[in-house]
Amino acid sequence: MTTESHHDLKNIDQSITNYDAIIVGAGFGGMYMLHSLNKLGLKTLILEEGKGVGGTWYWNRYPGARCDVQSIEYSYSFSDELQQEWEWSHKYSTQPEILEYANHVADRFNLREHIRFNERVLSAEYVENSKIWKLETNSGNIYQSRYCVMATGSLSSINKPKFPGIDSYTGDWYITGKWPHEKIDLSGKTVGIIGTGSSAVQSIPILAENSKHLTVFQRTANYSIPANNKPLDPEEIRYVKDNYFSIREKQRQGKAGVAFNNMGTKSALEVSKEERLNEYQKRWDMGYSGFISAYTDIGINEDANETAAEFVRSKIREIVKDPVKAEILSPKNAIGCKRLCADTNYFETYNKENVSLIDVNETPIVSLVPEGVKTTEKIFNFDVVVFAIGFDAMTGALLSINIKGKNGKQLTNKWSDGPRSYLGLCIEGFPNMFTITGPGSPSVLGNMMVAIEQHVEWITKCIKDMESDGKTEIEAQEDAENEWMDHIEEVATHTLRYSCNSWYVGANVPGKKRVFMPYIGGYDVYREKCNEIASEEYSGFLRS
Repeated sequence: MTTESHHDLKNIDQSITNYDAIIVGAGFGGMYMLHSLNKLGLKTLILEEGKGVGGTWYWNRYPGARCDVQSIEYSYSFSDELQQEWEWSHKYSTQPEILEYANHVADRFNLREHIRFNERVLSAEYVENSKIWKLETNSGNIYQSRYCVMATGSLSSINKPKFPGIDSYTGDWYITGKWPHEKIDLSGKTVGIIGTGSSAVQSIPILAENSKHLTVFQRTANYSIPANNKPLDPEEIRYVKDNYFSIREKQRQGKAGVAFNNMGTKSALEVSKEERLNEYQKRWDMGYSGFISAYTDIGINEDANETAAEFVRSKIREIVKDPVKAEILSPKNAIGCKRLCADTNYFETYNKENVSLIDVNETPIVSLVPEGVKTTEKIFNFDVVVFAIGFDAMTGALLSINIKGKNGKQLTNKWSDGPRSYLGLCIEGFPNMFTITGPGSPSVLGNMMVAIEQHVEWITKCIKDMESDGKTEIEAQEDAENEWMDHIEEVATHTLRYSCNSWYVGANVPGKKRVFMPYIGGYDVYREKCNEIASEEYSGFLRS
């Protein structure tokens, strides 16, 4: 397929740059999508808001930022040459190393020439009579394409702080999800951090180390397991490189896209207390990966879940010397209902004399004031305030773009009661638009790299089949979309993931409709379903 094979784009302003496909976002999803469509011979372009590639790992530069999936698994599998030549330094990679990897991939596969940086997409509109997507950016440029692929990321739209009085605060303030690229010197400064989610768990030990005094404001305690990170030795690296094929197969066939999580085969309730505690201790010592996979029913049975939850609480009480702090830091909800955190000396940090902990359930934050943070009890003076309040997950990035489908249908209206899609890949009423790891797919419930590759490869095959079959338009059917969304809800209600106010249900964003957004049935089940639909000539889709 060559550029000469492009369909005749009628009624299109030829002064506007036309493409076969436009991808929004140059993270790992966008880059692999670009590489795959380039191999098909399609004229393809990425529009990227940032100045470089990497997506999440370009923006998230907060202190201690690190992946919670093992390095050797959080990487592309599509090129064995890439697998063999790249070497990870640690079991869990830091943000700088992951960003270095992203840049290496972009250079190795000559992707940059097909990327326009500093181009934030403001709107995307489907022109029905021409069957093309028209995208406009903040620079005023207009791009048109037959296919539009949204690789905007699941955790890329920050939850902006909306505290009263924030404009009155005279110190410096930062958001973990949009941390400055330049180094910030905190020595001799008093720092307040609001939030104790994943980014806070990773950054708090470093902020405490580098600042004069750190005050942590916590609303909800989170479970965290030591990462027990370590450098990879040459023997480990050699083993992985020699066995990458089988490792990748285990990833694809697994529920969470990982090969090294040692899934348990028994119920937590069918073994003795002694055996159970020994197993939890073993997994605690091994580190984060696979802790809640110790037993088959931790995620679905409250009594089984409580055995794992109480073990972690006992560890918190053991580590944190102040019993009051330990109690505040001990989560009350089900373990795993929120994404489990991986840490390095997180709980130990609260033993430091220069670290204070405030339970905002007892003394809520009223506002920011010129000096710092005002609670119902007192005013805290801070030189720096850090907001670690998470992301508008899964939907935020898409809804920040004014997306219009057929008949002027707006995505914001369609998703006003929560996101709706078919397989997290396509949305009814929005033809020829695909979403990589969109809501309605497993995405954030496991190894995102495996989810990304599966989606990119499915979309690539779909487009290839469209081209081969002489089709110009594909759209999800409403009935199929409704059935899929009902299935997502049904599966979720049978698990404990549904039981707490997590970002999985949008509970961290005020006013967001509470809907369980990812598909919890497992990467393996989902992959099989997607393949089945493709083999049935894309059942649930209209192709014309």
